[in-house]
Amino acid sequence: MSAKKKIVIVGATSAMAEHCARLWAAGQALDLTLLGRNREKTEAVAADLRVRSPQSTVSVIEANFSDPQQIRATVDGIVAGGVPEIVLVAHGTLPDQQACQDNLAQAAEAMDVNGISPALFAEAFAGHMQRVNRGTLTIISSVAGERGRKSNYVYGAAKGLVTRYAEGLQHRLALAGSAVKVVLVKPGPTATPMTAHMPQRGMASVESVAAQIVAATAKGQPVLYAPGKWALIMLIIANLPRFVFNRMDI
Repeated sequence: MSAKKKIVIVGATSAMAEHCARLWAAGQALDLTLLGRNREKTEAVAADLRVRSPQSTVSVIEANFSDPQQIRATVDGIVAGGVPEIVLVAHGTLPDQQACQDNLAQAAEAMDVNGISPALFAEAFAGHMQRVNRGTLTIISSVAGERGRKSNYVYGAAKGLVTRYAEGLQHRLALAGSAVKVVLVKPGPTATPMTAHMPQRGMASVESVAAQIVAATAKGQPVLYAPGKWALIMLIIANLPRFVFNRMDI
């Protein structure tokens, strides 16, 4: 086995993923594999990491994120070189809710990219990790998946899928007595390029959220709300009576 810690990041061009990679690469040698849908953008992230961590090996894979067979082939190809110690599944988009209502093709794409695709990548890696009985699989969902709201319910539905998927995977591994850890991350609104068009007041910095993700991954923490205040906020929102909730314009 390589002396370098083997980490795979799916959706490496996301701001959260990029900042997590920088933290992991600080002060240690990594065998880092970056998966992205756009090779040029992913190579730019890789180039930055190579400068920051010259002792690390950084590889780039341009992957199909929508085809189940190609997802399986991509993951199997990565694992052929050794099962990673950490896998971060971080890809997604923030679709326009009205556009998804008006165009079912956009709604389908949003649900695929934000829900089905992350679950399929996680499932493909989970089987390999369970076979060797080690590793941590960190999956980024969202507080938007806690309760459907008119402002983003297509995105929220996709993230709700990811949340339920991760919970089920945790249950499966627990009953199997597996040492594999699954970390379910539920960020609140975070200042990234994906949210640049939205009001930034009150948003968490991407640096702080990434630091929390890296810390939770190291501990194998089952669930992370980032920042932590969102655990209480979403507990309240998720349990509001329907007659109250349906009067809220959120």
